[in-house]
Amino acid sequence: MTDVSIECVQGDIANQPDIDAIVNAANARLMPGSGVAGAIHSAAGPGLAEECRKLAPIEPGQAVISGAHDLPNRHVIHCLGPVYGEDEPSDQLLADCYRNALSLADAEGLESIAFPAISTGVFGYPLEEATRVAVSVIREAGPGLAHVQRVRLVAFSEKDLEAFRSALGQ
Repeated sequence: MTDVSIECVQGDIANQPDIDAIVNAANARLMPGSGVAGAIHSAAGPGLAEECRKLAPIEPGQAVISGAHDLPNRHVIHCLGPVYGEDEPSDQLLADCYRNALSLADAEGLESIAFPAISTGVFGYPLEEATRVAVSVIREAGPGLAHVQRVRLVAFSEKDLEAFRSALGQ
């Protein structure tokens, strides 16, 4: 059991060199796409897509782990968030993304993990609701984690940062 600290920063999820694993807001095929998946695959190089072919497809709420390739991290954890209004129950599926990613990181003995705002881009999840789900799950899961000590929430925009800060009560 560890005391998990939660921090939030504005930045690029693909540029978190002091973090053991970053989380990819992936598509079901785990291939490069737009947004977070595009940025991570671009920074990781073609080896990431090659490794991901063997791990796909995944279902909403599921998480799988790969190497980080050309990224400065040890691993990438890929989560398929729900498409808001289509994949139901969306709040439980989104919570499963965070819970399953934390569990994978902990099982690998990782001490730090960075999350983007999963499902809030093209998947249409309302930002404030999504950040509340994320923070709630991280706080709930924290006491049960043996290795993970630090969770970073990486906001792409100032609006995302404000939503994370609000969910954290800052």
